Amino acid sequence: MSKPTLLGISGSLRKDSFNRKLIREAARLFDGDFIEADLQMPLYDGDLESASGVPVPAQTLAEQIANADAVIISTPEYNQALSGVLKNALDWVSRTDGAPWKNKPVAIISAAAGRAGGARAQYSLRLAMNPFRPRLLTGPEVGVAGAQAEFNDDGLLTNKHYIKALTELMAALHADAKR
Repeated sequence: MSKPTLLGISGSLRKDSFNRKLIREAARLFDGDFIEADLQMPLYDGDLESASGVPVPAQTLAEQIANADAVIISTPEYNQALSGVLKNALDWVSRTDGAPWKNKPVAIISAAAGRAGGARAQYSLRLAMNPFRPRLLTGPEVGVAGAQAEFNDDGLLTNKHYIKALTELMAALHADAKR
């Protein structure tokens, strides 16, 4: 296998969100090709699906998942759970043909302003992912707390403990992708 392809999914739509910065840091440490997903899509609506089918952005995301060798998801924590944007994308992908997540190596990370670093969002995301049967890595856990103080002006992590944990996680994901 040549260099594996990593799909990065940020649960935040903001261009300069901490979670977007974190998936880019993960990609830098992964040693592979990187594609960043776009979660701009309509809210899931069964009537919309009946009338028009799965929207192009959701189908594109499903194809990106299926074609990637591994996926890294970084979720913000909104009201003690994963973001609505991310849950919406998961719901739409579940409506596509095939099973793009099945047996796919997936790592979950988070960056949040609070001191728990998005731990509850990671837990809720793991629960939301269970029906899709991916190969979820269990660690090391990476939850960047107080994220506003953990990235420099270039968007790079500055805390050596977070860098070490993220490096270990990406090495594990890379090894799983080559399996």
